[in-house]
Amino acid sequence: MLERLIQSLETSPVMKRGDYNYFIHPITDGVPLLEPALLREIGCAMVRVLDLSRVEKIVVCEAMGIHIGVTLSLMTDIPLVVVRKRSYGLPGEVAVHQTTGYSKGELYLNGVGAGDRVVLIDDVCSTGGTLRALISALGQVGAEIADVCVVIGRGDADIGRPYKTLVRIEVSADRVRVVDPCT
Repeated sequence: MLERLIQSLETSPVMKRGDYNYFIHPITDGVPLLEPALLREIGCAMVRVLDLSRVEKIVVCEAMGIHIGVTLSLMTDIPLVVVRKRSYGLPGEVAVHQTTGYSKGELYLNGVGAGDRVVLIDDVCSTGGTLRALISALGQVGAEIADVCVVIGRGDADIGRPYKTLVRIEVSADRVRVVDPCT
């Protein structure tokens, strides 16, 4: 299981961003090429591990959660909500402050309301900053989070609740190593 994902991660280039070893991968960066077979493999794995019972919406963060969320939405017929990097000023919009291992900024949640049962999906979790911010925003609007899943876990971030990871990795200055694939 997840052979394509593991192989693609273990051959990913690594670059420095300050003191941070940043890996470049189609799922987390959209480059060099995002293969449909890789998305299908990830979508199938998420369907197997997620609690999708009575889920009404899939919530992802712009930009790198979109392709994963679309894949899962097409496989399950569950509508997709994209948390955006710009405000639309719609009624009920919630601003979300996000801080990651290498950036920070504002995100904006629309389309989720009180009582909505959602799953939260992300491409990678390193520090947990994005997921913590999204969990807080979903709590502000009164949504129920049924489950949380990330494709790639890097480190052991605490997001304030349990979450599922398809693979865990370690990143050195020159390589990515998969240390814990989902089975």
